[in-house]
Amino acid sequence: MSTQEKYLNPFTDFGFKKLFGSEVNKDLLISFLNEVLPEGVRIKKLTCLKTEHVGHSELDRRVVYDLYCENEEGEKFIVELQKARQKHFKERTIFYSTFPIQEQAVKGTDWEFELKAVYTVSILNFLLDDNSLKAKKKKLKEKARVKTTAMLMDIDSKEIFYDKLTYVHIQIPLFDKEEHELETLEDKWFFVMRNLQRFQNRPAALQERIFDKVFKTAELAKFTKKDRIAYEGSLKYYRDLHNSLNYAREEGEQTGEKRKVTEIAKNLLSMELSFEDISKGTGLSIEEIKEIANSLGK
Repeated sequence: MSTQEKYLNPFTDFGFKKLFGSEVNKDLLISFLNEVLPEGVRIKKLTCLKTEHVGHSELDRRVVYDLYCENEEGEKFIVELQKARQKHFKERTIFYSTFPIQEQAVKGTDWEFELKAVYTVSILNFLLDDNSLKAKKKKLKEKARVKTTAMLMDIDSKEIFYDKLTYVHIQIPLFDKEEHELETLEDKWFFVMRNLQRFQNRPAALQERIFDKVFKTAELAKFTKKDRIAYEGSLKYYRDLHNSLNYAREEGEQTGEKRKVTEIAKNLLSMELSFEDISKGTGLSIEEIKEIANSLGK
């Protein structure tokens, strides 16, 4: 961990859970969600639920959310942090949202399919549809597409067909406002998410009470020894992942050869990265990576 860093990196697993995943910091999560969710959605109370979900049969996939919560009205909120691009990400968010829907089925009664709303919020440290950050910024800056919100819509009338299934994607790399340009609390949350680990002092624009707690929670000097060790491990994983994925993309762009990508996958396996993370960086399927791992005796 660099001696220059005063505050944690919120895109590490430990940092994200430290800020938003603990019972004592639930008010931070509520504040963030109330800013990014559609107008009219206001959360007063959240209950954290189990994050692991398994389908109804042995063939169904296991799903583990970063955060999974329920408000006072029984509506469900999936909150996902994504550090690196992966194939079929939109499909993944849709698949994830099916579990809270299925779990609402009432067995043994004449259930009439009345559902509570499900919201999936994805905080992304990459861009959804374009590998070129520069090109994407130029294209989207005019439309302020840092945040996209999607629901089921009638194509002809352009009216919302179903308002109980909402997907919010926040592309943090697209947020490029400076401190003096911050206008809303949403702006300020995005500013914090993008820059927290770079701050040496709390910016003057972030004077709301909610940020008192953000900066107290994020200050590395106040971590216990146990938390510091956990954070340093999480930070190392984050840096290794990004360095490896960047290298993989660069090599892939230069050669386009499957053999080269396979060698990169072998290197990533030697670093003990997960199959999923290696798949994100190389474009190989999980099955292909398992075959490579088996050939290495892993």
